[in-house]
Amino acid sequence: MTKTAVKRPGLLSSAVKIFDLSLGQMLWSRRSVFLAVLVGGPVLLAGVVRVAIAFEPAAMPRINGANVGGAALFGMMIWLLYIRFIVPVLGVFYGTSLIADEIDDKTITYLFVRPIPRAAVLVGKYLSFLACTVLLVLPSVVVVYFLVVPIGGGSVGREFPSLAADLGMLTVGLAAYGAVFALVGARVKRPLVVGLVFAFGWEPGVLLFPGYLKRATVAYYLQALVPQAMPQDSAISMLMQMFQELPSVATSLVSLAGITLATLWLAGRAVETREYVLEQ
Repeated sequence: MTKTAVKRPGLLSSAVKIFDLSLGQMLWSRRSVFLAVLVGGPVLLAGVVRVAIAFEPAAMPRINGANVGGAALFGMMIWLLYIRFIVPVLGVFYGTSLIADEIDDKTITYLFVRPIPRAAVLVGKYLSFLACTVLLVLPSVVVVYFLVVPIGGGSVGREFPSLAADLGMLTVGLAAYGAVFALVGARVKRPLVVGLVFAFGWEPGVLLFPGYLKRATVAYYLQALVPQAMPQDSAISMLMQMFQELPSVATSLVSLAGITLATLWLAGRAVETREYVLEQ
């Protein structure tokens, strides 16, 4: 009597199953409730600004004595709130937890006993992270756009191509940051601390100095995709323009795709080879 060999599922099909299993859990987790409140902050701020200017036109923001139009104000909010804060925070809190949470909850052994490649667990959870964060961030940006751009007589229709570019850039940023911090979560014992230091210590620091270190950041390539979103009158903007030239859009897209794929592959390899010892 011969035994029939059981064919092991492939990486992609296994990742899709893990994605389907993880998405609902991630959307309704306590972490997602907190982060939904986080991305709701810019919407609330935009609503307050819109109402304040409607009742008191003198409250219009000014730079060097000139009124800031709705499109410029929207660009500043995209740069300061989303690119420099919300997107890295989402990457840190979600990306580092893809494997770390399973270790802390002592459920990782149940995932690894399934007849699927270990890397598929990480890839599937990464895809659920990307879907979840896109569902949180992009609607927030669209609402802010319709609240802020009409301020000062701005045209919503005329600025729509910039909105589409912003949405695409934020999606690329979420994918890159998520992959980088997925690697941190798979390799480092306390990934949240390392992730916060990288996102809010290393990246802002090296961007202000000349040299090649800035090429080891996600923000360097991300900011080049939609340069009009960067506030041109800020001190940080002037310093960055003194010390560096932004890469081209094509270079940035290729670099961000390379960062995403390379770090995701390395994270998958780490999950495949690492021995996870659960603390009692």
